[in-house]
Amino acid sequence: MTAPRKPQIALTSKAAPFVIRAERAADVATREALLDACFGETRHGRTCQRLRDGRAPAAGLALSAMREGKLVGTVRLWHVSAGGRPALVLGPLAVDPACRELGIGAALMQQALAAARARGHDAVILLGDAPYYARFGFTAEKTPELWLPGPFERDRLLAIEFTEGALEGAAGMIVPTGAALPKRRSVRAPEAHAA
Repeated sequence: MTAPRKPQIALTSKAAPFVIRAERAADVATREALLDACFGETRHGRTCQRLRDGRAPAAGLALSAMREGKLVGTVRLWHVSAGGRPALVLGPLAVDPACRELGIGAALMQQALAAARARGHDAVILLGDAPYYARFGFTAEKTPELWLPGPFERDRLLAIEFTEGALEGAAGMIVPTGAALPKRRSVRAPEAHAA
């Protein structure tokens, strides 16, 4: 008697796997284009962008999702002081609109949070939709006395603690504390010398 054969199932391109890896310098242009596509070119004026401008993401906490050799998702975390308490701010989290049903956003979140916890960080804050981020453990319970440097919707300021009490009593402005990016040196054309 022969063993029953399993039916062959053809994988469609929608079923193509994705991988999450550390962000690379080569990802920058594609990441910026993805962020523009997801959030619009006015994204640089958003409140949370003020926490990222001129700063490097936290070490080991900038991730890229790749599918068929193409960057299709990104997430970064940044060092901040949350009313005097050290924390991270997560964002932006973005996924290519053509890939949104593949679980890439959730996988990026899970891997970013696991990496932050493994690196010894105590808390992560973000500005986002409470129903989406609640499944990862984010709530507004620890943020009622925290503020962002610009307009924001109070019910969208969420946090998760990895260490109990990390944000207990935190009050005041959330400010960036991460490493400053090196200033770009302007390249000047050599001056013509008069003969």
